[in-house]
Parts: sequence; C-alpha cells; structure tokens
Amino acid sequence: LIYCYRKPKTKRAKRFLEKREPKLNENTKNAMLIKGGNANLTVAEVLKDIYAVKKPFAVLYKRKNITRPFEDQTSLEFFSKKSDCSLFLFGSHNKKRPNNLIIGRMFDYHVLDMIELGIEKFVSLKEIKNSKCPEGTKPMLIFAGDAFDVNEEYRRLKSLLIDFFRGPTVPSIRLAGLEYVLHFTAVDGKIYMRSYKVLLKKSGCKIPRIELEEMGPSLDLVMRRTHLASDDLYKLSLKQPKGLKPKKKKNISHDVFGTTYGRIHMQKQDLSKLQTRKVKGLKKRPAEKSAEDGGTTPKKSKSA
Repeated sequence: LIYCYRKPKTKRAKRFLEKREPKLNENTKNAMLIKGGNANLTVAEVLKDIYAVKKPFAVLYKRKNITRPFEDQTSLEFFSKKSDCSLFLFGSHNKKRPNNLIIGRMFDYHVLDMIELGIEKFVSLKEIKNSKCPEGTKPMLIFAGDAFDVNEEYRRLKSLLIDFFRGPTVPSIRLAGLEYVLHFTAVDGKIYMRSYKVLLKKSGCKIPRIELEEMGPSLDLVMRRTHLASDDLYKLSLKQPKGLKPKKKKNISHDVFGTTYGRIHMQKQDLSKLQTRKVKGLKKRPAEKSAEDGGTTPKKSKSA
C-alpha cells in the first residue's frame, strides 16, 4: 500500500494535524475505555468509575465492541489512531474469565504491553458516601509490596499503572493540591487498589496533620494473562530524542561531596612581567639595581 500525503485544505485541519505531530515534550497521555461484547454490569461500573478518576484525559466508549485483544489487536489499534489515545482499558466477562480487565498501552499506534486482570471484589464510588475530589485532580501514586520490584511482570504492571494514572506533568506543586492518593498493594498473588482523599487538619504548627479518608473506587485484582513487549522494542519505546538529552559539559567534574570543579585552559604566562602589589618592604635598593645593571654608580660628593 502506498500512502500519499495530502496538504490540509482548511486551517482547522492543519491545527488538527499539528496536534498529532511528534513533539519533544509529549502531550498528556489519553486513555480509551472500551466495553467488550459480553461485558456485565460489574465491568461496566468499573469502567465508569475509572473514567471518572481519569477525566478529562479519557474517552469512554458506550457501545459494546466484539473483540478479543489477545487474539486480534487490529480494532484496538484502529480506535487508538481514531481517538489519539496511547492507553486503553478493555472490560469483558465470560465463563472462563469472569469480570475481566485488560490494561495496556500503545507505541506508534501498535500494542506494546497488555496485562489481563481479574476483578475479585469491587466497591464503587457511589457506595462510599464521602466527598469526592474535583475532576482532573492529579493523584499521588503509592506502590507497596516486594513483587513490584522483584517480579518482571509486576514491574511492567507498575510501569503501566504509573503511565495510566499519572496525569499531566506539572512544574510546581502546592500543598493544598495534594488531595488524592491511589494506593496499590501486591501481596499473595493479588493486587489491591485503594483510593483515598487527603484531609489537611489543624495541628498547632506550620505543618498540617494529615488524615486519609477512603473515597473509592476499591478493587481487588488478580493477574491472569500477559503480553509484554520484547526487550529491544521496549528499549526503543523509551528512547529519547536528542533535543531532550542534556548537553555534556567539558572539563567539569564533581567530587563525592557534590563540589563542582572546572578546568580552564590558558596560554603560558610570563611571570617576570606580572604586576604585583607595591610594598615598601619589597622595593629594591640602589645597590641591588646597580648590580642588576652590571655597573656601579659613583657616589655624590658632599657639597661644602
């Protein structure tokens, strides 16, 4: 197939294409949430709650889509290109794999990683009668459990969850903005997802007292099938463009204490012509001057 490039005919089409062009600093990753052809009420509620957490960087497809990501990925790649989403969450339900979620990400509009998770217990946002965080709040992510650092599949799942929930990159953080916590715990082959609202209360000093109030949604998950990218493809997806790499500074070194040392290259100096501070103690006497000149000056006779 030969694809020919067409110039946009309108300014709106031009802006649309410019938004999708490769950039040095990537846009915030969007996620698409898709229901399978046999999704039940539990899976539909999970997708709705995660959509509420992820908004406004998410697209929720309300219609059911008959597809199996582990067997055929073409439909996911089509939806990814159509909605410009590099993350996806697919929900399905059948007898063999009940209450099933598939979380994954794309690279160049092709599936990079996919991990299948089974829902064993679910508590929705509606069931917990507490105040909720406003839409678009950037969460703090906490991971507990040795499996996230030891097991390769759990390490890749941790990376996937960070990509999915991290939100926009911000230059600075204010204390009042830290109001939402997502906690993931891996223990005994299960993953527990809990979400809390941070309450800042008076403590009698400058630093407030912090309390966590469960907000929902709450999920107990178990890992099922995995589809992980090869090491070469994963390394390629992490490659940074040259414009983002810091330029190496020559002749600069650091010691163990963090002190910076710089080396300056200069031409050879003539120290005999170096101007020093004029001090009376260093002033040469007439005898020394005559010795340097190689002759003696006659003494002046005293006048009568």
